[in-house]
Amino acid sequence: MSKITTELLLERAVPRSTRLRKIETLNLSKLQLKTGDLDPRLFSRLRHLQKLDLSDNLLDKFPSSLTLPDLRVLNCNNNKLEDVTALKQFPLLEELTYENNVYLTLNDDYKVMFLLQNLRLLNGKDITKLANHVRHVNSRKLTSKVTAHWEKFFRDQLPEKYTAEQVKSIKKKFLKSVQTNVVYGPSSLSEFTRWRVKMIAEEFLAYTLGLELNTDPDPEEKMDENEEESTESPKEAAEDMGQVVYIYDPLVTVTPSKRKRNHSKSGTRNKRSKSQANTKEEAEDVSAEPLHFLQCHSKGNSREDFKTQLWSCVFEPLLDCGARKDPVVSSSRTVATCGGESVCLIDCETGTVLKKYKVATEEFFSVAWTTLTMVISNSRKKSHNILAAAGRRGIVKLIHVAADFCYGEIKAHKKPIATVCFSPTQETHLFTAAYDKRIALWDIGIPDSDYNFKASQLLVLEGGSVPLRIALVPTCPDQYLLAGCEGGCFAWNINLDKEQKSRPFDAVFQFPDEDGGMTTSHRVDGLAFLNDDVVVSKSSKPGCMYLWSWSRSFDGKGKGCQRTLSAVILAELEWSTTDLSYLTLSTCPAKDYVFCGDEKGSVWMYNLSNYTTAWSSPKGRRSDKRIPPTQILNWPELQANGEQLTEVLINNVVSDPTFTYLVVLTSVNITAIWKKS
Repeated sequence: MSKITTELLLERAVPRSTRLRKIETLNLSKLQLKTGDLDPRLFSRLRHLQKLDLSDNLLDKFPSSLTLPDLRVLNCNNNKLEDVTALKQFPLLEELTYENNVYLTLNDDYKVMFLLQNLRLLNGKDITKLANHVRHVNSRKLTSKVTAHWEKFFRDQLPEKYTAEQVKSIKKKFLKSVQTNVVYGPSSLSEFTRWRVKMIAEEFLAYTLGLELNTDPDPEEKMDENEEESTESPKEAAEDMGQVVYIYDPLVTVTPSKRKRNHSKSGTRNKRSKSQANTKEEAEDVSAEPLHFLQCHSKGNSREDFKTQLWSCVFEPLLDCGARKDPVVSSSRTVATCGGESVCLIDCETGTVLKKYKVATEEFFSVAWTTLTMVISNSRKKSHNILAAAGRRGIVKLIHVAADFCYGEIKAHKKPIATVCFSPTQETHLFTAAYDKRIALWDIGIPDSDYNFKASQLLVLEGGSVPLRIALVPTCPDQYLLAGCEGGCFAWNINLDKEQKSRPFDAVFQFPDEDGGMTTSHRVDGLAFLNDDVVVSKSSKPGCMYLWSWSRSFDGKGKGCQRTLSAVILAELEWSTTDLSYLTLSTCPAKDYVFCGDEKGSVWMYNLSNYTTAWSSPKGRRSDKRIPPTQILNWPELQANGEQLTEVLINNVVSDPTFTYLVVLTSVNITAIWKKS
């Protein structure tokens, strides 16, 4: 039964009223109202309502037919609104507030400015000038671009006498193409631009071809479901992989003692040579053979795309052999990679793109796996791997890989998400770190057999700086989280037993700087645990990475928050002197390895097995000299379209847990896969 009755409306009127049609001001705040409680038949009797307060409720959207023809002021603060397009049913609206609706973004602000021609105040700010620009200047520019796109690419495709089927086909192609290729304004408004471009394109086609306009109350949602997102089969993904990238040098390794690292000009052959570690004992020599160089993240599947940046990869966790019989999918040689508009699943041994998931308006920055025990048919339970992918739109996509199905999304942040990770102890707990300078903890829930699920926010960590890398402390993953940020390295208490749901950081760590002093203010763009205690991080000063002890640096019994603590340095790793950021590091704890790429296409590998025992002792001494790489893998000479690929940055390097495969992600849309031989 609805919470809203005639009696309630009369009672909550300001002032109280005896008839619905006489109510001009109505306060329905703090009633725990959901969208289904707003009965259009009842609200249609509020013909003279001018001011409506729906703040502090649980609304996720507006019904499309509330019929409030005289509404001028609307307050929707502190709800769960996900979309604003239904507000166009209130054409006389002059003042609108919807602050603290975490799923609404700047794109939604621009949508209401366009839809509501009389709107003057939005969230308390006068938007008259900006709204005029959005309605007129922006629309003229986009209309011009849409028209030009039709004239250049589509006009000649339509014959003089065309059938309805031909019109339907070209309309579908044109709408998809124009939304992908017409760009205007900052990237932060790409969703709004795409929404307006589709609207303009439909109006253009209606005028040009005599088509009926789409009057669907929420057309962009259908576009999202049917065309924007797609999951491709292995065969389709293989067809989309793009061109073969030819490899001239089958095997390239370099000794760290050659400090020039043999970065030769194009055409020079690199010869295979053994690596010597500058330690008392000779470290294991690792020969790595390049298996595959894949171009599978191209925008629009373009063979010419060598600009898409690849950012994150993670190996699929093993499932019980009985749960999934496919040996390719169930083994850890399957890796998920992301960059640009797509997420790919790749078999490292064969180089086959097993699956590909695309969202045309997204740029994916991070992926993470979890294993959920889901109820399937006949009430049986079964373990399935779920992939979370997130990026520029601030939305987390949840993908059931075995079913080739993206079953849901979480609108987690208003700004891009830099990285995500799951808790190793709580399978449904997902951390999202974003450019709004916050880290959020979500419970993503477990989908039922119809893929219904409920996500909830459990915690928000405030840092005052953009988080770039996050890591849960292995010995207490439910207690502390460590983050490398634009402004330093921070730690938070994430214990859910504490009542405080929004928390400042507990500690900030200081490191040596270039002048010999200590600093907390520096960009930390690489962060990972080598084992239960040793942390690897960069980059408070160029040319090195630090290894430091978590237990000896952080005193969990210390009182107060926002403490400044000195990182207890165990050693420095010798690395590139580049000042480029976001070339991140990774670790292989089972093999005591650290990996990091550089600005010249090389992969630096450090075997630290000779050091970890000494570091684990309570009074383990710091290594006096910088530890050189055990081995450096140089970027081989590759050709595409007859030209050599140069200026390759290595954004990320990840090995599988047993260090059999090494996956290298680059700035030139190439995924390189090496195998330890």
